[in-house]
Amino acid sequence: MSDEDITLTAGDAEVTVRPGNGGRVSGLRVGGVELLRQGDRFGCFPMVPWCGRTRDGRFRDGATVHQLPLNAPPHAIHGTVRDAAWRTARKSADEAVLTYDLVEPWPYPGRVTQQVTLGEDALTLTMAVETYESSFPAQIGWHPWFNRSLGGADAQDVRLDFTAAWQEERGDDHLPTGNRVAPRPGPWDDCFGMPDGVDVTLTWPGRLELKVTSREEWVVVYDEQREAVCVEPQTGPPNGLNTHPRLITPLEPLEATTTWTWRRL
Repeated sequence: MSDEDITLTAGDAEVTVRPGNGGRVSGLRVGGVELLRQGDRFGCFPMVPWCGRTRDGRFRDGATVHQLPLNAPPHAIHGTVRDAAWRTARKSADEAVLTYDLVEPWPYPGRVTQQVTLGEDALTLTMAVETYESSFPAQIGWHPWFNRSLGGADAQDVRLDFTAAWQEERGDDHLPTGNRVAPRPGPWDDCFGMPDGVDVTLTWPGRLELKVTSREEWVVVYDEQREAVCVEPQTGPPNGLNTHPRLITPLEPLEATTTWTWRRL
């Protein structure tokens, strides 16, 4: 099937998926109100086969050190697929399944599958990376850009609420130092640990409440931009290819799911 844009609908919710632009969810509208920041770089894109920054673009697999392109010098950031064209495997009125075969500069063959499922009050994103050949370390996650304001004369900025067990201490290079500290007040470009699963609530006062949940225990929260805030569930912290690698083998893929559930206020 082609990589043309896909529109999903359920009740008064509508989602746009762009296989040709990194397999991203480019829009989520509830009652006609857009929740995601618009633009080719925004929406919500999958981060794979790593999340956030990888220090100096290097990671070790056994005795082999691999060098990735430095797309956020001096580091490599957010994986290799957010600017690539995915393939639509199947689609229906409320679901789309996309696939992408990993190629250079990622040094290992593998296939990524992303399922986007829309309900009347929830969007579920599921991703898996599998290999039939060499085993390799990887991470997966999502990078949504939620609009800080939903517009209107009386619009108020979104409020973020969450309880984390720890915060990964951030060094001057924006990477975790390896120390875990008590959660600190924002603004944030920081990774938090939630051993019982990611659970973050975004509230646009008087308009909408949206919960981001996942079974994974890491989430990056980024709210340093005026236009949007990001809540990024992922299978490991930044630089995790080096510090918390998840090994994908022919018998064991890496899978993750996040669900966004909303209600009107």
